[in-house]
Amino acid sequence: MMNFMLFTSTVIIWGTTWIAITLQIGHVDVIVSIFYRFALAGVVFLFGLLLLGRLKLPNQWRFVVLQALCLFSFNFICFYQATSVMHSGLVSVIFSLATIFNALNARIFFGDKIRPQTILAGLIGATGLVLLFWRDLTINYNSDVIQGVGWATTGTLFFSIGNMMSRKNSMYGVNPITANSWGMCIGAIILVTIAGVTGSNFAIPNSPTYIWALIYLAIIGSVVGFSTYLMMVSRIGSDRAAYTTVLFPVVALIMSTLFEGFEWHTTAFLGIAFTIIGNLVMFARFPQRDKLLITSSKS
Repeated sequence: MMNFMLFTSTVIIWGTTWIAITLQIGHVDVIVSIFYRFALAGVVFLFGLLLLGRLKLPNQWRFVVLQALCLFSFNFICFYQATSVMHSGLVSVIFSLATIFNALNARIFFGDKIRPQTILAGLIGATGLVLLFWRDLTINYNSDVIQGVGWATTGTLFFSIGNMMSRKNSMYGVNPITANSWGMCIGAIILVTIAGVTGSNFAIPNSPTYIWALIYLAIIGSVVGFSTYLMMVSRIGSDRAAYTTVLFPVVALIMSTLFEGFEWHTTAFLGIAFTIIGNLVMFARFPQRDKLLITSSKS
């Protein structure tokens, strides 16, 4: 039940954050918006833990810093850039490649076996992505879409490596809540440094829409969303937890349809169908081969 609640919460929260990112584009520099997001999130996180008496220092900082680089700074620079040139719902669909990246990175970083079931689910999900982008890449070719795909894919790679660093933190006894709270603050420091070096303008927009989007992204999207997701990583593994990134694009595309005018077409419907099928394959429980052999031998 706990895994189901964490999974559902993450899907809903991260399915709606993409449209909130769109509401921030164009008001200030991308890096400044991300800095505001994680500075607010980090402060709220640390203050909340202090009030609850659960504020702790990590027993090691190396992987907390690496997690901050990948999950709370570099990846979001890529995602915000992607959202500036293409529909937010499509960016979220590319983010679903985290499933494939996580399986490969878990093999590289931890020597995990890549299950045939994971490969099949990833291939089905990837087919869904191709179908979703088919018109933009062929019939109505758009160079902005190509650029957006590149940014979003790079951001997803950073996100996946961040997952591996989160898993490293768990191995060293640093729980996801502690790693997230300090990681967001470290991410904010990294972002403000980059913004300062590049000469970004730190003016805070007076737009109510921007402010409410910022609050939603910082508190719900970052504090709550990352906590539920990384708790899943520690409970069920990075490959299965990342398959939330196959379901929440459905939510994101619905929001994109309502607020951005995303146009549905046949291949888009087929793409969503394939991602759902891939999700079912990923979580299906197939009989183990050894058990099948034992059963057959008994019969």
